[in-house]
Amino acid sequence: MALKLCIAQLNFLVGDMAGNAQKIIDASRTAYAQGARLVLTPELSICGYPAEDLLLRPAFIAACDDAVKTVARDLAGLKGLHVVVGHPMGGDVRTRSVAVPRRFNAASVVSEGRVLETYAKRELPNYQVFDERRYFIPGQGTCVFQVEGVNVGLLICEDAWFDEPAQLAKETGTELLAVINASPFHVGKGGERMARMADRARAVGLPLVYAHLVGGQDEVVFDGGSFAVDATGVFAPSHPHLSAGPKPSAGPNRRGPAKPSALRSPSGMRPCHGRRARRAAEAPVRGLSPTGAGGHVDSAAPTRGAAKSGSYAALIDG
Repeated sequence: MALKLCIAQLNFLVGDMAGNAQKIIDASRTAYAQGARLVLTPELSICGYPAEDLLLRPAFIAACDDAVKTVARDLAGLKGLHVVVGHPMGGDVRTRSVAVPRRFNAASVVSEGRVLETYAKRELPNYQVFDERRYFIPGQGTCVFQVEGVNVGLLICEDAWFDEPAQLAKETGTELLAVINASPFHVGKGGERMARMADRARAVGLPLVYAHLVGGQDEVVFDGGSFAVDATGVFAPSHPHLSAGPKPSAGPNRRGPAKPSALRSPSGMRPCHGRRARRAAEAPVRGLSPTGAGGHVDSAAPTRGAAKSGSYAALIDG
């Protein structure tokens, strides 16, 4: 039996927490009606990326908390559905003389009206357009949750570019890596992402699903192109670049080749530190099997024509 999942590759707007929550709710209901039991949204999908100094405002974080609770409450009746929602959480611990940041770039798993788990991003980029160490502190440990007998390990963007987070997730029982992302576009970046994620999947021997953002904020463009890759580095059909919408993706199957799915009261949130996974009763998932033509990514460099086409599309659509 396959785990059916949906990648909600959507354009989440910075500061529109209510609107972003509604997009997640609508996509999740559509995906659930078509058989999906896991929905992945991009990094910081509740508040949009990058929210920059808005993250320093307590009222902004409170509004994000409320939006996560809205998603959980409005999807409470969809039995068995698990939705991964990216959001900031926490704030500063203040005294009369100093403020110590305790804010996380987080992702919560909501199901049947509750926040089941919350994971805090471990690897915070602070180069090029990234300034995450200004706003966040690193998380610790792993977060593994179970959907229809499959142990899903959660990573956030930069985590998957380093060895340790995925390896720790595997050691705590992960059978499928779910990576939520907000990775800015530049020429050749799509191929680079796919090559690195194929390397990561092969290194840990696990299938990986990469859920990406689409749209733009200020000078930063997010090009979508979400995908799934099996444990050997072979890709399933991917979501188009610079295109928004819920995306069907292959899910792990215990008994044979996987097929793409036909494609979406919180008591508080806390980072998941060193949580041990619940083992599935059956044998471990072996990987994802693409249903279309696929192969290994041998180079991050696009052709000259593809690079020009991608740049033009990013300028027009972003």
